[in-house]
Amino acid sequence: MNTPTTSLAPRVRRRRRVVVTAIALAGAVILAFAVQQSLSVAFADTAHTGPSPASTPVPSRQVSGSVIAPSEADGVIREGEQPTVFDEDRPAVGKLDRALLDALQRAASDAADDGVEFRVNSGWRSPALQEKTLQDAIVQYGSESEARRWVATPETSEHVTGDAVDLGPWSALDWLVQRGSRYGLCQIYANESWHYELRPEAIHDGCPEMLADPTQDPRTKR
Repeated sequence: MNTPTTSLAPRVRRRRRVVVTAIALAGAVILAFAVQQSLSVAFADTAHTGPSPASTPVPSRQVSGSVIAPSEADGVIREGEQPTVFDEDRPAVGKLDRALLDALQRAASDAADDGVEFRVNSGWRSPALQEKTLQDAIVQYGSESEARRWVATPETSEHVTGDAVDLGPWSALDWLVQRGSRYGLCQIYANESWHYELRPEAIHDGCPEMLADPTQDPRTKR
């Protein structure tokens, strides 16, 4: 018995519509996934390819129409060239407050008997170097508020006045934690184990309680 062709046509057309709809939906899903992946890659590249400190412009001094970047004369100490506290020919060391430097040298002489050497990672800084250090920290930490937890402004920094020094290596810091107060040398900020200042009263009374970070220091609010 032959089946009338007129009864099959609607079924065939419905099947075709279902197949076409399914293909369209599958295509849309594939396209959406591809777009999402492209956006994810683009976002990742943006998030992890920000400007590095080396490529970011930093403040410099203007002298007789020439732009001069901070140098050793500003207290710059390059990586791998850390002087000792006796290298007073280096501005970063020689321009430290005299009383602080004397205390450092007395402590370093005694530490040498224990096989420990003090190295200066950063000492006196010119305002130009301090500003550069702050700008580098803003790039590193992503905001000025976070950077200020580690670096003060040129107007409030104890490095600019020669009243602070950043020391290393860890053996020197460990030695100072145990004996620094005998020389009036105190760690000032809990988050900066390398930052030392002179507190003469510590010789008899011990070092004062540390501040959490520079933002808690009344001197940074001057």
